[in-house]
Amino acid sequence: MPVGGHKQYPDPIEHEMAIVKSTISGRDWELPGMWNRMFEQRVIWDYDTEGFEKIAALPGGESLEWCYGCGKCVPVCPVDVVGEYGPRKIHRKVQTGTDLMHDPDLWLCTTCMNCLRVCPKEVDMIQIMPAVREAAVGEGDVPGELQDVFEKTFRYGNCLGENARRRHAWTKTAGVPVRVLSASDTGPVDVLVWVEDYWSYHPRGQEAARAFARVATALGIDWAIVGPEEKTVGDSQRLAGEKGLFEALMEDVVAVLGKYQFTRIVTPDPHAYNAFTKVYPKYGHTYEVLHYTQLLAPLVDRMEWRTELDLDLTFHDPCYLGRHGGEYDAPRTLLQSIPGVRLVEMERSRENGYCCGGGGGGMWLDGFTANHTSERLSERRVREAAETGATALAVCCPYEVSRFEDGAKSTGNDHMRVPDIIELLDEAMGLATANGATATNGASGNGG
Repeated sequence: MPVGGHKQYPDPIEHEMAIVKSTISGRDWELPGMWNRMFEQRVIWDYDTEGFEKIAALPGGESLEWCYGCGKCVPVCPVDVVGEYGPRKIHRKVQTGTDLMHDPDLWLCTTCMNCLRVCPKEVDMIQIMPAVREAAVGEGDVPGELQDVFEKTFRYGNCLGENARRRHAWTKTAGVPVRVLSASDTGPVDVLVWVEDYWSYHPRGQEAARAFARVATALGIDWAIVGPEEKTVGDSQRLAGEKGLFEALMEDVVAVLGKYQFTRIVTPDPHAYNAFTKVYPKYGHTYEVLHYTQLLAPLVDRMEWRTELDLDLTFHDPCYLGRHGGEYDAPRTLLQSIPGVRLVEMERSRENGYCCGGGGGGMWLDGFTANHTSERLSERRVREAAETGATALAVCCPYEVSRFEDGAKSTGNDHMRVPDIIELLDEAMGLATANGATATNGASGNGG
């Protein structure tokens, strides 16, 4: 009976053991006192909620406290495979007093999205981690490797600290003419290729860029680049906590795009693809954007093959093209069209594909993560590729070539070639030889 507006409960009488008779089977059941105490207030109420409140106050951070500990995220977390990690474990640490903003766990997440794929409560680490990282960046608490990349990106417009005038130097040895838009040539053009940093500057990336130039030209694609005017889209920097830097870069990128007439943007970088398709529209900038595999996959019937490769290979799904972008078929369409290529899938593929370790700023944090994992994610992935019996691990993300080639060496799998898909197309179409260019290392062997 309510007393003073509150229900009055009777005082419980507890026995250490009670015997009750089942109304269904007629059997006697022993119920110890501990069973009854399960329905009392649990010890979780003894924990301080300050950590969750601090994170939930950040835009995008509120879903961490939604976790109810089912643990589905842990076995699919790539970092947990080589360490102790996962959203459930982070939730528990925050619950017991860890300040995530100043904890090494903040920088280990690669934002691969596999946890969100299986989470029944939609705890979104792709929102949580960048939000907390942004707060940490604001306080100056950033790993040195990452701070160096932020500074290079701010100063040079690319994460490698290279001179903008050299951004299109790779075109000189492509073997085909590459159109560079400028004040004297503003278009129109069908495809504007946003080359991004690693295809522009990294030696192995440049080989893939030259292969793309030859393939696109052979297929009659009307395409161009903006050369020295290009800056990185900076999506990985955003996910690593530098949202302000990302927004500044976006202003520059949009200004450059506004100078030229084009129909579509094509990029080899799944991270740039993610920014263009998912983040830019939130700021009012909408374009038709394709990953290069999506551009080329519908054109396989126009490809003229000159060489049979005789190659057993497996393929690594980039997290930001696959889980984030929803594209799994275009890369496989290209691979399966190449004469002599036999594709064998790794156990973790497509929606459950493993991570190379480069996303969310991880590309620049190998030194930091080495203190918290048993091996690099890229090394683990190379081992999985080797287990299939394949002799090549095909990729279509600029981050992955150097990561996996290094991983092949460090794990004793030097025989494992790591070509970009575009290099395999270039080789099978015989374009490097036909255009007087040098065959790429990725197509002819492991050029790490």
